Amino acid sequence: MQAQDRRVKRTHSLLSNALIKLTLEKGYDAVTIRDITEQADIGYATFFRHYKDKDILLHEVLDVVLAEMIALLPHGSASDSAEVGTLIFKYVQEHQDVIQVLLRTRGSSDLLQHMLESGSESILHKNKPRPGSPVPAEVAAYHIVSSSIALIQWWLDHDRPYPPEQMGIIYQELIANPTSKTAFLA
Repeated sequence: MQAQDRRVKRTHSLLSNALIKLTLEKGYDAVTIRDITEQADIGYATFFRHYKDKDILLHEVLDVVLAEMIALLPHGSASDSAEVGTLIFKYVQEHQDVIQVLLRTRGSSDLLQHMLESGSESILHKNKPRPGSPVPAEVAAYHIVSSSIALIQWWLDHDRPYPPEQMGIIYQELIANPTSKTAFLA
């Protein structure tokens, strides 16, 4: 059973990597399932044993990226937000190709909505709302996630002009600290 799990994971990884590589080269709309399977050196029919279409594959890639990024975030709002920001930007730097595909793909509005919902849910789960805050916790969580996505997009669009450590400080000063102080308990 474990050998089968490894084969499935390997197949998913090969297909995901092929999709990312081809999307960067040709654009998502131009990539076909045949292209993906040829790039991955996987049988065409094998693709359909795992995925209904390339959109499902792309959503799986997004789910993996989100899970990995959310795992970087500590529980509670008392953590060092500059350190959290640095971890996020190091992750983005290490996975730049995947992140660019996710942010720039046709249908990215659906992907972005999924990122916003998952990220906001995670923030709400890990932080307690500040009683009496003029900003509802769900609005603050959405703001943190959407602003973070915008900052990541800016950083990538400008060829990462600042190191992840400095971006962590920027994230702390522009996004995390002001919003957390207003809406969440420390």
